[in-house]
Amino acid sequence: MCVASIADREIALTRTFNAPRELVFRAWTEPQHLMKWLCPKDFVVTFVDVDLRVGGVWRSGMRSPEGIDYVMRGTYRELVPPDRLVFTHSWEDDKEAGHEPGLETLISITLSEFDGITTMTFHVDGLTSDESRDGQKQGWSEAFDNLNRSLQDLQ
Repeated sequence: MCVASIADREIALTRTFNAPRELVFRAWTEPQHLMKWLCPKDFVVTFVDVDLRVGGVWRSGMRSPEGIDYVMRGTYRELVPPDRLVFTHSWEDDKEAGHEPGLETLISITLSEFDGITTMTFHVDGLTSDESRDGQKQGWSEAFDNLNRSLQDLQ
């Protein structure tokens, strides 16, 4: 995995998956797939709701190893199956969960495929602190490890 900081408050991650682009896109957009991977290491996904359309809202919950529940949500801004997905991301529980109050980020995902290998470019814009950037970078990186395992299980 390559990690590059585009700016102090942005994240750019690139991952490759031994899976077709269509499957990776479905893993990002279908609740039954998101339930298997959309959380950091040692967390579990508790629910996923998806209204997959521009302007549609998604929500997901996860539970930490200590039993703390977190809920995240966002709105789909752009859908170009199976190439691109853009949505907002925020935490419903803000400060109580240790997250930055009122912070809404914009996440862009671009997928390209060559010879059955999909390259995912993941970008987060709108972070306002080093702590938020570092925490999200770690959380998303661990979630993408889960995504990789989930994609392997699907094939």
